[in-house]
Amino acid sequence: MRAIYSLSDFDFELPPELIAQMPLPQRSASRLLHVDGDTLIDRSFADIAEQFTVGDLLVFNDTRVLKARFFGVKATGGKVEVLIERVIDGRTVLAQIRASKSPAIGSSIRLADAFNVTVGLRVGEFYKLNFPSDVFALIEAHGRLPLPPYIEHTADAFDETRYQTVYAKQPGAVAAPTAGLHFDHALLSLLRARGVQFAFVTLHVGAGTFQPVRTENLAEHQMHSEWYTIPQATVDAVQAARAAGRDVVAVGTTSLRALESASQSGPLQTGSADTALFIMPGYRFKTVNRLVTNFHLPKSTLLMLVSAFAGYHTIRNTYSHAICQRYRFFSYGDAMLLTTKQHA
Repeated sequence: MRAIYSLSDFDFELPPELIAQMPLPQRSASRLLHVDGDTLIDRSFADIAEQFTVGDLLVFNDTRVLKARFFGVKATGGKVEVLIERVIDGRTVLAQIRASKSPAIGSSIRLADAFNVTVGLRVGEFYKLNFPSDVFALIEAHGRLPLPPYIEHTADAFDETRYQTVYAKQPGAVAAPTAGLHFDHALLSLLRARGVQFAFVTLHVGAGTFQPVRTENLAEHQMHSEWYTIPQATVDAVQAARAAGRDVVAVGTTSLRALESASQSGPLQTGSADTALFIMPGYRFKTVNRLVTNFHLPKSTLLMLVSAFAGYHTIRNTYSHAICQRYRFFSYGDAMLLTTKQHA
């Protein structure tokens, strides 16, 4: 009989000092907790190449983090903070707006004392904002990097490099696919030399990734949606790996969600779509059988996802071990290597 879980089942106590506030000077110097069945092995992330064999496929998320945070003023003089959630087209975004009073539709907001945007229709918790010229150029020139809410310092030039994967390509995320932050060029070269194959998806991580679940009954949770793209080359690579009996390894929960979202109607499909896939214990994985991921927030959908992947009790034991061994948590923290107990 399948267990029924509620929100409190995914809570845990984390000493605040284990929340990594800064990245390590070297990307691959992080620690890696290798979860092999019921065995927990403490490794260095640089040793991860030894855990794969010729023909295994690593799937990376090549999204690029936008400088999506702006401070500005309304025409009335009131201060606002804007966090872009999604770029809709070359002149339009969806954004969260924090202000003492909600802005009126059609009103103007001056951002970064550099340019004005016009407030459009409200879409749920977001507003459409119309930019005066190319969205990506204005964001890059005037925006600020939106570090996660649990990182207490203001983003600087070091963060602008390190809160971005070395293979980031497609701009559109407001949060980094953090499992990928551990890979540097030397490690990628080593993996290639060992015969490990690479493929890429794009999933633009939204700010909702940091939002805790607030309803005890998980069936009532409304998952945030994110846009993803699966290229044909990635479909071909997955098919080749599976046909050869090799592992399909998602680098990060975002890569996993993209792959699993595109596998809901059968074999992995190419294309682009929104996904609001909520993976919790009981989900049957269709494409991915290994996962590289960081340690996630209590009561988060990502903690539920890894519990579905590796097993609820396995993850509870893994997190207890990580806390006892003083692993570093969250975006700038250490990583795990997991294998699903299911057979895809």
